[in-house]
Amino acid sequence: MINHYKVAEHIFAIEAEPQYLELLTNYAPFLTEPCAEPLFTITVHDEPVPSTEGWTSVFTDTSDDDMPRIEMYQRGDEWLFCVSMTREGAVECAMRCSADWKRVHSYIRPQTARFAIDNAAMLVYAFATADKATLLFHSSATVLDHKAYMFLGHSGTGKSTHSQQWKAAFPEAHLLNDDNPAVRIIDNQTIVFGTPWSGKTPCYRNEQAPVQALVQLAQAPENKITRLRMTQAYPFILASVSGLKVFPHMMDLIFESIAKLLELTPVYRLECLPNPDAARVCAQTCSL
Repeated sequence: MINHYKVAEHIFAIEAEPQYLELLTNYAPFLTEPCAEPLFTITVHDEPVPSTEGWTSVFTDTSDDDMPRIEMYQRGDEWLFCVSMTREGAVECAMRCSADWKRVHSYIRPQTARFAIDNAAMLVYAFATADKATLLFHSSATVLDHKAYMFLGHSGTGKSTHSQQWKAAFPEAHLLNDDNPAVRIIDNQTIVFGTPWSGKTPCYRNEQAPVQALVQLAQAPENKITRLRMTQAYPFILASVSGLKVFPHMMDLIFESIAKLLELTPVYRLECLPNPDAARVCAQTCSL
């Protein structure tokens, strides 16, 4: 059985046994009509993770303690990714990808099937859309008056908490996505889209909104906001975007998209307390 999904106007497919597709409830809002040439197709195999023997280790990502560990290997023109649920955990799943990311084979264990398929789709989506002016952000995005505000920062900074404060300060505000929204530059406008990936918060909205501002958060004893110059903002944006730094060509594409985003969209630094006043200060400044 194969399902097609449209996320930020990009269509991809997941082929799996029905019992595995039924687990993907977070993808339901993004179901779409079949496409003859999807961006990529993930074929799910209920089989043991392939051995890494004969593969060359390229990269291991253990950047955040509370995030999955990703090991990357290369053999010929194929890539192999082995994923663990925690930094020190055993490998739970793997995916073997063609060089152009179009063909992906995901190897799963039934007990962690949703985790495996979800991570495969999210990773390949980030890689396959890099040449399409699309950025998958580690961010919480809130919409107020039909405009989106994206909050950036390392895990534990308080992105989700700050989004909650917007709801407390502005009852009409709503959360678009709490961890991995997709951003596209369309007709010289920065647009953020909901995705099936929202971290620990079940928020899977198939919606979009123009981005009013990106806000880098920092915990502080008072609420204070300042606009950042492009050179100041760039490192925060780069750190918040998914991509493979071991692929120079992919990073060049990501750099181009970030540069265009910074031309079009203001970036602020908000030093704040976890209270509704922080949201009010942020909204007042960013809406000017």
